[in-house]
Amino acid sequence: MGHPQPAGVAPGVGYSNVVWGEGRFAAIAGQVALDETGKIVGPADPAAQARQVFENLRRCLQAVGSTFADVLSLNIYVTDIAYMPSIRAVRDQVLGTLPPPAATAVQVVALARPEFLMEIEAFAIARDA
Repeated sequence: MGHPQPAGVAPGVGYSNVVWGEGRFAAIAGQVALDETGKIVGPADPAAQARQVFENLRRCLQAVGSTFADVLSLNIYVTDIAYMPSIRAVRDQVLGTLPPPAATAVQVVALARPEFLMEIEAFAIARDA
């Protein structure tokens, strides 16, 4: 996987402008703060929801033989941009010293259910099925 810095583009803070990889493409649907039984985790708590969302992403990546090291891009949808520091803190814990993936963050009017504060989708390289 590569993370080239394009000439003439300001470096990203907490994200890469360009990421490439070789392998099978895996699209991970937007994950929300539901546990394995479908129960909401962390109502009104962005940090708790972010932890659950990243755990769900980890499990989805694992299903295709991948880890966060294989993530090319994260698309983050929040109902309030003020939740981004909580999301970034969890993302930074999850990624550790890995080069950050490409990323987009967007504030939206609503998600599928009013108790969802965020939804995050990932694009990755699948290693195994």
